[in-house]
Amino acid sequence: MITFDQFKQLEIKTGKILSVEDHPNADKLYVMKADLGGEERQLVAGIKPWYPDARSLVGKSIVVVTNLEPAKIRGVESTGMLLAASAPDRSDIVLLTLDRDLPPGCAIS
Repeated sequence: MITFDQFKQLEIKTGKILSVEDHPNADKLYVMKADLGGEERQLVAGIKPWYPDARSLVGKSIVVVTNLEPAKIRGVESTGMLLAASAPDRSDIVLLTLDRDLPPGCAIS
């Protein structure tokens, strides 16, 4: 378990997907650009099997962890983590999205 103070160290913000491209070195990954409120970030996400139409993702309001250390995923840098959920008895993944419109960059707490 983590403490509440440890949880508060996470920086989680709203974002808006600006573009989605196929990853050059992986069949199941997308390389996305997301607006996080005046800041554009590149995210690499393994959601392609569940979201095969990349165009359907553009414009979605999403939830992103923004203070993770950047990571290279199959040779492409990711500077945030898109949040998604899955049920233990199902094989699909569902993006965490907003039920009402908020501007990119809003803090989630």
